[in-house]
Amino acid sequence: MINGFIRFIKNIGKNRGVEKYIFLIGDLHLDHDNIRRYCRRPFSTVREMNGVLIRNWNNVVRPYDIVYCLGDVSYGRGSRPLKYWITKLNGQIIFIKGSHDKKNRGIKLYDRKILNYREYRFLLIHDPDKKPKTWNSWVIHGHKHNKNIIKYPFINGTQKTINVSVELINYRPLSIDNLLSLHINSIKRLNILGIEPARW
Repeated sequence: MINGFIRFIKNIGKNRGVEKYIFLIGDLHLDHDNIRRYCRRPFSTVREMNGVLIRNWNNVVRPYDIVYCLGDVSYGRGSRPLKYWITKLNGQIIFIKGSHDKKNRGIKLYDRKILNYREYRFLLIHDPDKKPKTWNSWVIHGHKHNKNIIKYPFINGTQKTINVSVELINYRPLSIDNLLSLHINSIKRLNILGIEPARW
């Protein structure tokens, strides 16, 4: 967070007046070798996976854009800490605490955040099963990966959930504007980004 903030400050002068974009992503699981098999990720090695995820992120996110990262940045034996990965990733990153995220001095991990954007109100949380019972608007989450696609596809219009685990969003951050361009209120279900949704 500190390095990202320094990059942001350096860029304020030259980026004044440039619109910041908002991105969403969850469950990178950098350094986690077993996730390749568990979630059928299309990578031969964990090194290849790390490299593709970082390149994809930095190809779409600029240093002054905002990224809501919905948990589980890295995981596994010998995995490098969050502070290490922050130095590799563009943007002003707001971290929602995942199942495997540990406290890092100087990095704020939120249990949840509310994001008001255009006419929408989104609850950002890692595990959708932990949303407050009184919440009746859209939930953007991670945690479920592609393991329960029936209940937690990319977009479930019945439950009003949006699963931004990397496996469902082409392994790159998804801009909120691209998400809303899908006309989410008309979607009954959409299993994975990039295919035709079933609409109401």
